[in-house]
Amino acid sequence: MKIVKAETAGFCFGVNRAVNMVYELLNKGKKVCTLGPIIHNPQLVEELSLKGVRIVESPDEVKGDETLVIRSHGVEREVFENAKQKGIDVADATCPFVSKIHKIVAENSLAGAVTIIAGDKNHQEVKGIVGHCYGDCFVVASEEELTSILQNEAFFVEKDIILVSQTTFNAKIWGNIQKNLKKVYTNAKIFDTICNATSLRQSEADKLSGNSDAVIVIGGRHSSNTAKLYDVCRKNCHKTFLIETADELPLESLKGLENIGVVAGASTPAGIIKEVIYTMSENLQSVEEQVEVKESVQKSFEEMTDEEAFEASLSGLTGDQKVEGIVVAVNPSEITVDIGRGVTGYISQAEYSSDPDVKLMDEVKVNDKLNLIIMKINDQEGTAMLSKRRFDAIAGWDNIVAAKESGEIVTGFVKDIIKGGVVAYTNNVRVFIPASQATASRNDSLEDLKGKEVSFRIIEIGRGRRAVGSIRSVLREERKAAEAKIWESIAVGDRFTGTVKSLTNYGAFVDIGGVDGMIHVSELSWTRIKNPSEVVLVGDTVEVYIKAIDKDKKKISLGYKKEEENPWVIFQKNFDVDDVVKVTIVSMTTYGAFARIIPGIDGLIHISQIADKHIAKPQDELQIGQEVEAKITAVDNDKKRVSLSIRALIQKEEEETQDIEAKDEVVYEATEENAPAEVETETEAAE
Repeated sequence: MKIVKAETAGFCFGVNRAVNMVYELLNKGKKVCTLGPIIHNPQLVEELSLKGVRIVESPDEVKGDETLVIRSHGVEREVFENAKQKGIDVADATCPFVSKIHKIVAENSLAGAVTIIAGDKNHQEVKGIVGHCYGDCFVVASEEELTSILQNEAFFVEKDIILVSQTTFNAKIWGNIQKNLKKVYTNAKIFDTICNATSLRQSEADKLSGNSDAVIVIGGRHSSNTAKLYDVCRKNCHKTFLIETADELPLESLKGLENIGVVAGASTPAGIIKEVIYTMSENLQSVEEQVEVKESVQKSFEEMTDEEAFEASLSGLTGDQKVEGIVVAVNPSEITVDIGRGVTGYISQAEYSSDPDVKLMDEVKVNDKLNLIIMKINDQEGTAMLSKRRFDAIAGWDNIVAAKESGEIVTGFVKDIIKGGVVAYTNNVRVFIPASQATASRNDSLEDLKGKEVSFRIIEIGRGRRAVGSIRSVLREERKAAEAKIWESIAVGDRFTGTVKSLTNYGAFVDIGGVDGMIHVSELSWTRIKNPSEVVLVGDTVEVYIKAIDKDKKKISLGYKKEEENPWVIFQKNFDVDDVVKVTIVSMTTYGAFARIIPGIDGLIHISQIADKHIAKPQDELQIGQEVEAKITAVDNDKKRVSLSIRALIQKEEEETQDIEAKDEVVYEATEENAPAEVETETEAAE
C-alpha cells in the first residue's frame, strides 16, 4: 500500500501568519482575544483557549487590557473604525491577498463602479469584502446567480463593473463566471483574486484523487478551503473521507487498497497531518512501508544525551565546510534544516538566494535536501548559520565557464538596473549585461526587465570571476526560429492568440508568435469605428484568424470579427418579411428615412411609405431619434438591404376600420328587411 501526501498540505501563508501572530503576542505576555475563531480548526482553537485566548464576536466584548486579533479572513471597514473609536489595541492578521481585494473594491466603488463578488455570501471573508464597498455590490456563487442579476440591465447600464472572487473560490466556477460576464459586459474589469495557494491545492487534489483508490481530506468541517478540496476529490474518487483528526479515520474502509491520497486544508496544523499519516501507516502497512512513510514525512532528530558525544559531533564542523541539510521547517524569512549530528542549521532569505523577492515557502518544502556551506557555528547552542547562495555561486561559476565555451543558453533573473546595463544572477553568479545586449531593440526599456527571469548567453569572461552576457542574441534567435516556423506552416483560416503590438489610424498590428499581422480597422468591429483604440489597446491579448497571406512581401492580413456577432446574421435569425418592428429614426435623405432595427442594421423607409398622404420631405412626419413602428416589406440578402413601411401599417388600420363599417352596414340592411312593408301614416312611421 502507498500513502501519498499532497505537496501543499497544511497551513497556507495567511493562516500561518495569523497563528504565529497570536503565539507571539502570548509570548510577550499579552492578553489576547480573536474576532471569531482564528482558524477553522477546533483542535488548535481549543489549544489556544487553554492558553487564555478568548473568542469575541465584536469589539464591544474586548476588555481594556486585551489585544484584539483580526483573523486572516478580514473584517468589514466599520469593525476597524469601531475598534479605533474604543481605543482597542488591534493586531491585524488579515491575509495580504484578502487586504488586496479590500483595496480593489474600495477604490473602484468610490469611483462609482458596481462590484460583483464571486463567493459564499455567508463566509466571513466575503462579508469583509462587502464591508469595504462604498457603492452597489452583488455576491454570486454560480453562473446562474450572475445571469439572474444581470437581467436587470437598466441597473447596470452606463456603469463601470468590476468582478473579484473569494480567495478560496472554486477555480472552475470562477472561470465560467468570468466568461459569462464578458459576454454581456465586455468592458468589465476582472481581478483574478483567487489565492495561488488555493488554486495549487485544488489542482494537486484533483490530480492526486484521480490516481488514488481513496482520499483522506483533513481539515475543519467549517473550513471553506477544506470543503472545496473535499468536493474536488469526491468528483474523481468516490471513497473520499473528510476528517478532523486521526480518531475519525475509516480504517476498515481503507484495508486492501493500493493507493491512498492525503490532502489537507489551509487551516490544518502539521501535527494533525502527521498523526493521521502515522496512524494509517501503523494500521495498514508493513513495517518496511511504515519506515519509508515516516521518513518521507519528517526526518527524525538524533537524540544526543551524552555531552561528550555532542561536543565531538560539533568538532568536525567548521566554517566554509560543505554540508547537506534536510529541511524540517520553512517560514517566509528563514529555513530550518537538519545537517546531522544533532545540529540544527538556519538559512536566512538573503543566504538562500541573491533574489531579494524570493519566496522561501514557494521554493522549498519539508524533507527537501539542500547543498550548503557553513558560515558560523554556535557550539553552545548546537546551531549553525548556513548559506545556499554561496554554495551555488562556487558551483555555478564552473557552469558559467562551460556555457561560454559551448555557447549554451543559461537562465537567470535581473536583480538591478545600473548605469550602462543590467545585473542578472544565474545560480547565484553575477552576470553583467550591457544595455546594447539587454533588449531586442535599443528603444526597449531596461526597467521592464527588473525582477524578471531572462535567458542569455555568456559572451565574455574576465578576471575576478567577471562574466558578461547577451539577452539580445537569444531573443533574435528565438524570434527568427518562431518566424521561420510560422511561415512554413501558416495558411488562410488558421487561428492564433496574439498580442497587440501597435496601433495606427488604419488598423492594429498583432504579434502572432514570431511574426506580425495587421487587423484592418474595418475588421475590428461590425459597426463603424473611427479608431482601432475603440476596440483594442496595445498589450491586449486577442483571438485572430488569417484572412490573406503575401509570402513574397511577408504581409499577413488578420480577421478579428466573429461571425456569430455579425448584425446581419442576427437579423436573419430573428426577423422576416411582414414582421412589425419598433425602430428608431437615425438619419434622413430627400428620398426617405433610415431607421435602426438592431445595432448595425438600418432599414430604409421610402418617402412614399412614411405616410398615407403625399409629403414633400421626411422631416414633415419624422424626426431623428423618434421611435416608430414599421413593417418589414422586403429583404435583399445579397445587398444586405431592408425596406420598411409605416404606410402599410396605416393602410392596415384603415382596412380594418372599413371592414368594421361594412359589417355595420350589413347589420343595418338586415334590420330594414325585417321592417313592415307599408306605413299608413307619419305617426305610425314614427312609432
